[in-house]
Amino acid sequence: MFETTKALVLREVKYKEADRILTLFTSDNGKITAKARGALRKGSRTAAATQQLCWSDMTLFFNKGKWTVNEASVIEPFDGIKEDIASFALGSYFAECVEALSVEDQKEPELLSLALNSLWALSRALHDPRKIKAAFELRLMSLSGYHPSVERCAACGEEHPQEPVFDLLDGRLFCRKCCTRGSAVSLDSESLEAMRFVLSAPPKQIFSFELDGDALITLGFAAENYLLTQTERSFGTLDYYKQFKTI
Repeated sequence: MFETTKALVLREVKYKEADRILTLFTSDNGKITAKARGALRKGSRTAAATQQLCWSDMTLFFNKGKWTVNEASVIEPFDGIKEDIASFALGSYFAECVEALSVEDQKEPELLSLALNSLWALSRALHDPRKIKAAFELRLMSLSGYHPSVERCAACGEEHPQEPVFDLLDGRLFCRKCCTRGSAVSLDSESLEAMRFVLSAPPKQIFSFELDGDALITLGFAAENYLLTQTERSFGTLDYYKQFKTI
């Protein structure tokens, strides 16, 4: 059975001499694994379109429970990411997160849109990479069933706490005086408002907030550690990114 779809290459692994094993996030079937035979051979027509972090048109063949790439052409290569090692590391982190939190063979258009919008913003340098990263992490958690509750203090109901803190374990907002948990991290009024914006904004507008300096650092710390706490795992690409983000 042949099927034509659009696919984001989340991961590529060399197989044998000239093949690639791909983790694809497709528009029609969600996350799947596919083999790209001969993709590493000189002159291969599928070489460019089966590279990691490439958005491509693909014709796939399904047989006996396995997918094979029959044809592939590039829609968007996100070249701006691949020209900078820190950007490539961050884009790879986005891909690893999507791979970890998506469900095999399940169509997830909102998650695919988040990945593509984040890679586009990063590739075109539309925003500070720290802002893109924090917004991606928060929205990813929301779409994956870990939507934080930050509308008001979970204890007293205050909507605008003077000393807000965010509990990483259960994703709830508290006033400092209401929270006794060691798993809470400090926010400020600016980072709290940015968090609320990211979680409620239309998909293409999640980066449209103004934040810099200490408030951006605070938001980034909370977003990253919420993701790490809830997924209970580490991400090698995140560690790699941190080596280069200041270069």
